[in-house]
This record gives sequence, structure tokens and C-alpha cells, in this order.
Amino acid sequence: MQLKLNSGFNIPSIGLGTWENTGTPAKQAVLDALECGYRLIDTATIYKNEVEVGQGIKESGINREDIFVTTKIWNDQHNDVSSALNKSLDSLMLDYIDLYLIHWPPAQGVRAETWKTMQKLSLEGKIRSIGVSNYSVSQLEQLIGETGIIPAVNQVPISPFSVQTRFFHISHNVGLIEYCNNKGIIVEAYSPLTRGVELNNLSLLTLAEKYNKTPAQILLRWGIQRGLVVIPKSQNKERIRENFNIFDFVLFTEDMKTLNTI
Repeated sequence: MQLKLNSGFNIPSIGLGTWENTGTPAKQAVLDALECGYRLIDTATIYKNEVEVGQGIKESGINREDIFVTTKIWNDQHNDVSSALNKSLDSLMLDYIDLYLIHWPPAQGVRAETWKTMQKLSLEGKIRSIGVSNYSVSQLEQLIGETGIIPAVNQVPISPFSVQTRFFHISHNVGLIEYCNNKGIIVEAYSPLTRGVELNNLSLLTLAEKYNKTPAQILLRWGIQRGLVVIPKSQNKERIRENFNIFDFVLFTEDMKTLNTI
């Protein structure tokens, strides 16, 4: 399943997150995920695993055009965006990045310049789509207002247990997900499994039993049905496979309401 970005490219609705996964285990997780059917791999400069992610992609033998690769510019790289991108391309052993994100909102005076430079690099073919991460509604409004360039993606932490976090500030009585939907911005959920904290929640366990699925699969299916891209992370091949196995069932409306109000 894929979603259409405002850049014209498609993004898979589920991907492998690689935060806190480094060295050989990072490469193996990428290989395992691609073998299971994943086609979206999410990394970042600050994760310090771009080399291993690139090795996994290369060793998989899968056509580069069939893999959607996301990486991110870190806070200390805004003084030379082009150099930061080139370092990521070299580490990943790639000719282009499918999605390049501003990892965290930089200082206000820097945001617009970084964003304009990323747009320029996308026109040069080094990036296919550009987006942001950890942006609130007000920060999105400011960025779009200053540059006229709408992000393709906003990546934020989302689960039924976190929809009231600080990333969901209200602007003009519209929440973040709805705001992004109205602007044509795809919302991508990191930490969709609550980092394991809520997997024993009673309501979640009840739904898992009802659908004969795991709590993790219920959470990921909720994200898919909300129109989100979800990027769970794991180093365990069985968990990686389990997380991907969410397209053979649908949560009923009443169960979506339960999760939406959990």
C-alpha cells in the first residue's frame, strides 16, 4: 500500500525505522525488512547508521528504484545543507534520497534558508521529496508562509496514546493531522508502538484477542486506517515480519473509535 506525496512520488505506508540501531545489526535489520516486503527504510544522520543502512540496501539485490529511502539533516548541519546531503549520499552509497527531512525545527532565522536550499537540491535531482520532522501547526504555518513551499511529509510521534502530545498544538481550531491533511502533507508516525510502553494496555489486549493479532499489529493497523505512514523499528526478524503483517484485516469503526479515545 502506498500514499501519494504532493511531490508526485509515492511513499509506502509502512517502513522500517532504524533509530538506536547501529553497526551490523542495523544492516541485518534492513536486509530482513526488505526480505519481508518492506520498501521504506528510515534513517538519519544523527542515527550514525547510514553506512550500514546503505550496505543493507545494496546487499539486498533489490532494484534501487523500488526502495524508498528517508534520511534527515541534523541540528548542527544547517550552515551547509548541500554538504550535509552529500555526506548522507556518500554514506548510503546512493545517487539520490527519496525523502530528505529537517530532523528538528532549527532556529527561526535558519528555517527558511535551509528549506529553500532543500528545494533547490530537489530540483537538481539529489532529492525527490522534502519534508520536516517534529513540526507543530504553528511551525508549519510559519515555514509555508515564509517560503511558499509545502512539505511533502511531517514526521512526528503518533499512536492512540500520544495524539495529545505537544506536537498536536491547535491552530484555528484544527489539529495537526487535520491541518496536514488539508495542506496535502502526509503525516508519518514514528514510535507508533509507544516504544513498547503501552503494549499491555487492557483495551489494546482486548482488541488484539478479538482480531487474533498482536497489540503491535493493532496499533500499526490503527495508523494505516488513519491515513498515516507508520515506521516501527525492530532488530528482531520475527518482530519485523509481524509488524509488516497488517494488511489482512481491518479494524471496525467502533474499534477505531475506541482507539481514537483511548
